[in-house]
Amino acid sequence: MLTRRTVVLGLGATALAGCNATTSGDTPTPTASVEPVIQPSSYASMYGAIPNEPFPIPAANTSKIDEKFFRQVVDYPTSEKPGTIIVDTRSYHLFLVMPRGRAMRYGVGLGRAGFAWNGRATMRVKKKWPSWVPPAEMIERQPELEKYSLANGGQGPGLSNPLGARALYLFDERGADTFYRIHGTREEWSIGNAVSSGCVRMLNHDVIDLYNRAQLGVDVIVA
Repeated sequence: MLTRRTVVLGLGATALAGCNATTSGDTPTPTASVEPVIQPSSYASMYGAIPNEPFPIPAANTSKIDEKFFRQVVDYPTSEKPGTIIVDTRSYHLFLVMPRGRAMRYGVGLGRAGFAWNGRATMRVKKKWPSWVPPAEMIERQPELEKYSLANGGQGPGLSNPLGARALYLFDERGADTFYRIHGTREEWSIGNAVSSGCVRMLNHDVIDLYNRAQLGVDVIVA
């Protein structure tokens, strides 16, 4: 069952997950990282412009990102089966478990104070260039978002959409939508920081890679 580390008891998931942020939050204290397999020379092409998307994605400004958050294959012994997604909230990394003790590792931005959570969920839906509807509780906090309410049709897909180029939707053990997402962002500075309203954000380049690798129905563990 999903639990919240710092939120006030009694708030539902819709009050927490909005996948929007306006502040960088506190600087995290990373845990020790494992030795990368992919070499830094691949980073330029990995995070270059992606012109063949419905909304062409510009090259990421990698100077704003610590190299430890670049996508790379790492040694990652775990008892979880291949395909499982594990989010390590201490190191601000997401791991996609691979066979033979390896994992694809990505840097992520996580929930800021009052919105952090942990637990186990299932990824049951994934979408390319999703629309975004802020929860009613988020609109209450930020009235300027009323124009994106469900009644107004939400915010359409595009580079300015908070969900970015791809979104993976997390559901609880009963099959109910948690309203938490793993999604893309253009805000390079947010990777490695506590910034979101509970969602896990990745560079658009990385969430596209994860979207292509991750299968529907996989477990997602946030710890």
